[in-house]
Amino acid sequence: MENLCPRTRCPVQEQRARWERKRACTARELLETERRYQEQLGLVATYFVGILRAKGTLRPPELQALFGPWELIYGASQELLPYLEGGHWGQGLEGFCPHLELYTQFAANAEMSWTTLQKQLKKSKRFRRFVRLQEGRPEFGGLQLQDLLPLPLQRLQQYENLVIALAENTSPNSPDHQQLTRAARLVSETIQTVHAIGQKQKNGQHLRRVQALLGGRQAKGFTSGRWFLRQGWLLVVPPRGEPRPRMFFLFSDVLLMAKPRPPLHLLQSGTFACRALYPMAQCQLHRVFGHSGGPCGGLLSLSFPHEKLLLMSTDQEDLLHWYHSLTLAISSQKN
Repeated sequence: MENLCPRTRCPVQEQRARWERKRACTARELLETERRYQEQLGLVATYFVGILRAKGTLRPPELQALFGPWELIYGASQELLPYLEGGHWGQGLEGFCPHLELYTQFAANAEMSWTTLQKQLKKSKRFRRFVRLQEGRPEFGGLQLQDLLPLPLQRLQQYENLVIALAENTSPNSPDHQQLTRAARLVSETIQTVHAIGQKQKNGQHLRRVQALLGGRQAKGFTSGRWFLRQGWLLVVPPRGEPRPRMFFLFSDVLLMAKPRPPLHLLQSGTFACRALYPMAQCQLHRVFGHSGGPCGGLLSLSFPHEKLLLMSTDQEDLLHWYHSLTLAISSQKN
């Protein structure tokens, strides 16, 4: 029978060879980085979690708040690594997937972890001295505890990149292709959940900051359940007279206009007083001028059932950002 590829390799063979090279390279990177990751997890588990628990430097609730499920994550890596070292990628990652929930729990605790660390470093001389002593160990290579705490979430992102690459470069006929594809999907879903948790935590930080800036009884509970979008100074153009600078806070459902309290205010200097609240569900937005992208700024018109607001900025780029943020808020209320 005549050889269909007498001197050159068939395209199918070349594709398979490329898959194998990329698969081998990705597998090697996954293995090497997992070894390093497990080593760093072990350092924290041994020299911080274990010793702090044994010495009683932190109470159990404080220890849990600081490290979350760190030791369980370390244990999951210890289970995974032998499979990677033996080349059983699909089997190892399939067995690892049930542990992804630990990373979701770790992400949900991340803000509490950071707050607890800063609080204990500030108030406890004993804890502060212990942390410095442990960070000075040569095993840590100059890394501080605050550098190591985000490690599991950084590794989760690496898992997504590496597991997807491993699945994509595994032949569909390979016995572990289905296992790797499922693992890649589950890791990606976990990344999305973790990202949503991070966005919610960041929004919470913004809301607490804004509530502190507004101050007073009026602000208490105002930001609950809202999504912060943007804040900044804009000029309010009245029907008559000169434009007046006002601070605006844009949330997912309302636009708040505020005026700075007097610098000599006895209790609330540096804060803002709410002057008006505009529901974005009732807003009609237009750019009066400022389309050309020139340096002269622009003007936005916001129409509400009982009021019309003209907002001006001398910064064209800033006005454009405001226009896009307002458009986003309006559209979110109509969906």
